[in-house]
Amino acid sequence: MMRRNQKGMTLLSFIIVMAVVGFFLYIVMKLFPMYNEYFSVKTALKGVASEPEITNKDPAQIKDMLFRRLYVSYSSNVKPEHVRVENDGSGLKVYVNYEVRESLVGNLDVVGRFSAMQDLSGATLATPSN
Repeated sequence: MMRRNQKGMTLLSFIIVMAVVGFFLYIVMKLFPMYNEYFSVKTALKGVASEPEITNKDPAQIKDMLFRRLYVSYSSNVKPEHVRVENDGSGLKVYVNYEVRESLVGNLDVVGRFSAMQDLSGATLATPSN
């Protein structure tokens, strides 16, 4: 009689593989909301840039438009102090720089630093009327 060799994973190797896969899934679940929020910020910036009459808005109005869009997308990590609207001579630019800190395991944290910039296509600063 011919003897057949068994093939496949043992229970111990299956548990090890599942632990590794589970660990990486846990990491992805922690990082996904951070990157999803970053893409929401980029989308909001593009939406603000496509607004009609953006050249006639002052920086406070531009920030308000941005934060209204961020509120809709549940972006809670971007604060007003993280947003700058500047005129660099060639037009208005909106800069968003912020940091997100997520607890990973115990006292280990994951820190994500995000930076986005949107050119408002040659817009100039409107002078506020008194």
